[in-house]
Amino acid sequence: MSGPAPLGPLAAKVVVGLLILIGIAVLAGTVWLWPSQQKTDIPLPFQNAAGGAVTTEAGHVISSSAAACGSASAGRVLTAAPVPARGDGGTCVQALIAIDSGPNTGAHTLLEFSGGPGQPDLAVGDQVRISRQIDEAGTTTYSFYDYERTWPLVALAAVFAVVVVAVARWRGLRALIGIVVAFGVLVVFLLPALRDGAAAVPVALVASAAILYAVIYLAHGVSLRTSAALLGTLTSLLLAAVLSWTAIELAHLTGLSEDQNNTVAAYLGDVSITGLLLAGFIIGSLGVLNDVTVTQASTVFELAELQGSSRRAVFVGAMRVGRDHIASTVYTLVLAYAGSALPLLLLFSVANRSLGDVLTSESVAIEIARSAVGGVALALSVPLTTAIAAVLATPRAASGPPAAAADMRRSPI
Repeated sequence: MSGPAPLGPLAAKVVVGLLILIGIAVLAGTVWLWPSQQKTDIPLPFQNAAGGAVTTEAGHVISSSAAACGSASAGRVLTAAPVPARGDGGTCVQALIAIDSGPNTGAHTLLEFSGGPGQPDLAVGDQVRISRQIDEAGTTTYSFYDYERTWPLVALAAVFAVVVVAVARWRGLRALIGIVVAFGVLVVFLLPALRDGAAAVPVALVASAAILYAVIYLAHGVSLRTSAALLGTLTSLLLAAVLSWTAIELAHLTGLSEDQNNTVAAYLGDVSITGLLLAGFIIGSLGVLNDVTVTQASTVFELAELQGSSRRAVFVGAMRVGRDHIASTVYTLVLAYAGSALPLLLLFSVANRSLGDVLTSESVAIEIARSAVGGVALALSVPLTTAIAAVLATPRAASGPPAAAADMRRSPI
């Protein structure tokens, strides 16, 4: 008897059955953990004077010049020229802003800046966002909120979408739809559930699994190779969750070294900061795991098309590719986390602190732990996904089957 054992059909039924069961569990978990949609009090840093959410309006800079600080027109709604400051209060940068949206559209307001570090440098024509406040007396005031970035970001997103669709065609379009679905899961389910105080691990796992089902099948189609990649990714994701919890517990990571987490701890008492940190670890490992597992599954199925390949030869050949992928992706992962922590590393470098002290501080330790968890899950996902795909893919016999039979192995299940 020559050729590989006919494991493909039986293995396909087992894998499809597992994915159906996991999908049912994900749906059940989504229903169980679905957020209550209850309203949450807005934290103080994001409140207006009346306790509601900060309202921002569009504006653009008409003029910007140096003038004496303390103008009575600063922040006010203006329909005439601003009133100059009286006395010597120092020199400030005053920017006259035209209000382009909201109830005071067509009017102006005056913004004053000290010109020190961290202050915006507004030039004539700059598009900005200004926050609108109404006090108890009904007086409206404006202050600088941020630069207006809508159209530059829309342009970048449009270029990204056009390039992806032009190169990857329908598959690229489906991948873009998958991105929209992924953000929808994060905004509609994950964030509200965490805000309600739900356990972070099940919420992150359910959200991650739902995203994986959507993005993998949308981008790559429903087939045995994508099913192998999906099962390998889901298993690796569960492993990443266990590793993340272990790393956080062993290293005593609290997450309170980050300003955003401190704000969450101060104003959202139901949210576990450690759980939030753990959820971030899990969600952060999705992209790189998905990339590696899809590549490995595709490699296995392509090698299986070669005449005379045994199942063992297919596995060994795909693992050679996988090792190269691990080597390149691991240092990419580490460098990406190092890049995100670069400002922090720069501050430490001028603080005359030892390297060991810097590396064991929580801010850096979080990035190290995140890199380690992602790297271990990535490395283990390669043999796992390769083995699943090698069992599913039926290698071509030495004589070679008809082309139609080979095409059927590539077709969706």
